[in-house]
Amino acid sequence: MKAYRLLTEDDTSAFCHKVSEALSKGWELYGDPTMTYDAGRGVVRCAQAVVKTVAAEYSPEVKLGQI
Repeated sequence: MKAYRLLTEDDTSAFCHKVSEALSKGWELYGDPTMTYDAGRGVVRCAQAVVKTVAAEYSPEVKLGQI
């Protein structure tokens, strides 16, 4: 199965660490990152899609962050 995750975080080093951790676990970048301004909180938010092919069948119970 090809697993998909959308990683999001405020525009801080925490976002970079989240993406770096996923890459170190075999996830691959999918598309370009995106940023938007959260006016309610007054912060910039970042998002990056990642994908990973795994030898498992899809189920809604799959914990994507653990594969």
